[in-house]
Amino acid sequence: MEKVSVNQEALKIVREILNNPSLFNVYVEKLGSGATIIDAGVEAKGGYLTGLKVTEICLGGLGKASLFEKNFGGLTLPTVHVLTDYPAIALLASQLAGWNIKTENFSAVGSGPARALSLKPKKLFKKLGYQDEADVAILVLETEKKPDEQVVELIKEKCDVKPENIYFVLVSNKSITGLTQIAGRIVETGLYRLDFLGLDPLTVLHGTGSAPVMPTHPDPTKSMSRGNDSLSYGGETQYILNYSDEDKLRDIMEKAPSSTSKDYGKLFYEAYKAAGFDFYKLDVSLFAPASITVFNKANGKVYRAGKINPEAIKKSISFL
Repeated sequence: MEKVSVNQEALKIVREILNNPSLFNVYVEKLGSGATIIDAGVEAKGGYLTGLKVTEICLGGLGKASLFEKNFGGLTLPTVHVLTDYPAIALLASQLAGWNIKTENFSAVGSGPARALSLKPKKLFKKLGYQDEADVAILVLETEKKPDEQVVELIKEKCDVKPENIYFVLVSNKSITGLTQIAGRIVETGLYRLDFLGLDPLTVLHGTGSAPVMPTHPDPTKSMSRGNDSLSYGGETQYILNYSDEDKLRDIMEKAPSSTSKDYGKLFYEAYKAAGFDFYKLDVSLFAPASITVFNKANGKVYRAGKINPEAIKKSISFL
């Protein structure tokens, strides 16, 4: 089978937005170099529909995102459902927020298909055995400001593409677009956790999951924290895999859900504040779904760990 290109597949979704910016409540701007900026929720209004499209862009066009309503202990919230039949590539080689973009005047976390051109981080791409060779680079940036020409030069160099073939999609954690696409990272969060615990992501054949879209907060840190609570306390994932080592799989699953974290029960903002607002000082076990289920094609068995915590979801909304 011919290798699929996450940038070329995501470009189809980008063009859909560019063809109807008013429908998606985005602002489109061309920089002098020819690079395109799509403001999907910094100054632009954005919204749920836009957040679903940004989620699919992050997935490299290899997954689908939809919205439904779910009850969390008496509180009904819009909830994102994500599915992919290319989990290793869509989730880890594209959607993972694995590229710290930093120049003299700009800093942001980058995710999406452009990572598969720059191979950020290289160790992960070596494990996956995947590299995109497209002539277009699409990068989603969680930010509160627009990138400048220095950022264009950085992406041009790292991705080996022409400036006119670079597309930046901007989202703010204070926007509905931003919180929708955070909830849309639930399946990636689960696979990243399983990979961290030693499961080979290439054995995972299909992935689905859901997480609530939290209401926004004017403080970007608190809004982002709500988004993380939606994953750790309201996120559910399911994977179909083909795994031969039953004992190892059982051990991995026991450690997989967020409830194994020493900070479980705290709101993300509380844990983040206690860590001096330093991500690297947080317990990595907290970056996991509330519930993970795997269906092992090798033996027909089902393994499940963790459960959603509606009270923590409600506390996150009221506390912050």
